[in-house]
Amino acid sequence: MSALLLLAPVFFLFEIWQLVLCERYVGIRQIARSADPRELGLGELTAFFWSTMLFAYWLWTLALLLLPFARIHALCFLAIFALGLAVRRNCRLPWLLVVLTLEGAVRLGFLVSLCALAWRRL
Repeated sequence: MSALLLLAPVFFLFEIWQLVLCERYVGIRQIARSADPRELGLGELTAFFWSTMLFAYWLWTLALLLLPFARIHALCFLAIFALGLAVRRNCRLPWLLVVLTLEGAVRLGFLVSLCALAWRRL
């Protein structure tokens, strides 16, 4: 078993944290008061860790392409990232939370599948 699969629970927790942050910055309350999430000001430390984890997530996904038994998961992650980015760039603010939540839920499903794959290979 590859050590790369052991990182799946870390990224699972990151996805949950990301969904919480999305709700905070693009949530129902923000939409109701027509607040632009870009004007809310993300804390410097939070922005640093979020950006670092996103970069690590991408590197991890690309590294999964090297594992034959996890390659399909990696390709699905890349497709979800690309499709989510394309949809998010073209949707209005009220739909952004819906898109982010669905995208995160699909990625969480694939992470659960990867965790199960890692557990079976132990």
